[in-house]
Amino acid sequence: LNNTQTSKPSKLGLDLNGGIHLTYKADTSKLQQSEVAGSMATLKNVIEARVNAFGVAEPVVQTEVSTLDGQKVNKLIVELPGVNDTQKAIELIGQTPVLEFKLVSEASASTTDLIDTGLTGRFITTAQVEYDGQTGRPVVGMVFNDEGGNLFAKITKENVGRQLAIVLDGQVISAPTINGEILGGRAQITGSYTVQQANELARSLKYGALPVAIELIGTQTIGASLGTDALHASMKAGMYGFAIVALFLILWYRVRGLIAALALAIYTIINLIIFKTAGIVLTSAGLAAFIISIGMAVDGNILIFERMREELKRGKSRAQALKDGFARAWPSIRDSNISSMITAVIL
Repeated sequence: LNNTQTSKPSKLGLDLNGGIHLTYKADTSKLQQSEVAGSMATLKNVIEARVNAFGVAEPVVQTEVSTLDGQKVNKLIVELPGVNDTQKAIELIGQTPVLEFKLVSEASASTTDLIDTGLTGRFITTAQVEYDGQTGRPVVGMVFNDEGGNLFAKITKENVGRQLAIVLDGQVISAPTINGEILGGRAQITGSYTVQQANELARSLKYGALPVAIELIGTQTIGASLGTDALHASMKAGMYGFAIVALFLILWYRVRGLIAALALAIYTIINLIIFKTAGIVLTSAGLAAFIISIGMAVDGNILIFERMREELKRGKSRAQALKDGFARAWPSIRDSNISSMITAVIL
């Protein structure tokens, strides 16, 4: 118990391992209502890819809709187990850029007067560092998906001679002039980048620019000591629970109870092996459910043993009582487990 890093039965969730819980508000005000769900799903996938790329183990990323100040708000919830540096966690999420392509107004010809095109970073499939053939400077090349490529071709075809600003996190980083229709779904971001800056930008874009802007509205830090305490308490509860159930079986059913207790130990070991090999993330709630299942796992034994007692009282031999006890208990065991499975599917 003292060395939790080497004695963990499987991967542990935020409440057992400690870490950071971040809550973001997504700005969906510029989206059509029909686009909100898709954009939030893309946002979730982008953040998951982003934190996975930085080696955060078993992050939990989810979206939810709630009410804040009387208005419906789309939220992004990010849990980073094992991360203790809140600022680092915030930077990890916030560094993923919001990339937009906007036309410079013909009337003002100013990069402060921009017109939305609908082309954003969510259409990007990949990005990588390339080098300008004339200057040798690093640039970031991007490839759009089919929808983005078609939209990019349409924009360039209809706006030859105009400037198309590339806007990153609200800042215009490049505003090249469209010389003609660009097919193939490829574009470049040029600027005074060092190789390191270009690599960082390409990595961010590769793992997806955010489809919508997000604002951090809440943070919560769960200390490693709190997680360790919860883990130790859960492990003790599990051992005490198993011991009490096994003791009851042995005292009440003697040899048959001992066999049932051994079967219960095998059940526990097999489940822990599955948790570890399948990469299941254990939380305190999950451990509680597993502990409860230890008690539920013996109900079949108890039904069979009680039926056997009834058959023995009727004067049957042990072999016949065993056979009839199984036969009479089976319908109840079957129906109980089917009911539990149906409930689990519904929940």
